[in-house]
Amino acid sequence: MHELSIAMSIVEIAEREAERCHADRVIAVNVRLGSLSGVVKDALLFSYQVACENTPLAGSQLLIEEVPAVIFCSHCNAQRPVRSMEWFRCPECDSLASEIVQGKELQVISLEVEP
Repeated sequence: MHELSIAMSIVEIAEREAERCHADRVIAVNVRLGSLSGVVKDALLFSYQVACENTPLAGSQLLIEEVPAVIFCSHCNAQRPVRSMEWFRCPECDSLASEIVQGKELQVISLEVEP
């Protein structure tokens, strides 16, 4: 379960940032999670709660913004959402995708804190 190590890293990042901002309490950590990141959302949410135990983030929430997979179709010269995770083809012209534009993200975006 690699989500636990990811959750522990998120907690470390949030602790450092909260300390830097002189925050008394972290209420929530906002994260962007791509559908192609290889991270299971429910496992990450559970792991986050475990990782927060006995830390200044205990009781905080992990708020996840799910990011869908988007490809760039060089034939259409446009970005398109992925229709199927098995086949990265343009939903308009059925050409193979030349590039994945989004969907691999795993980013800590912001913290909600009490000063």
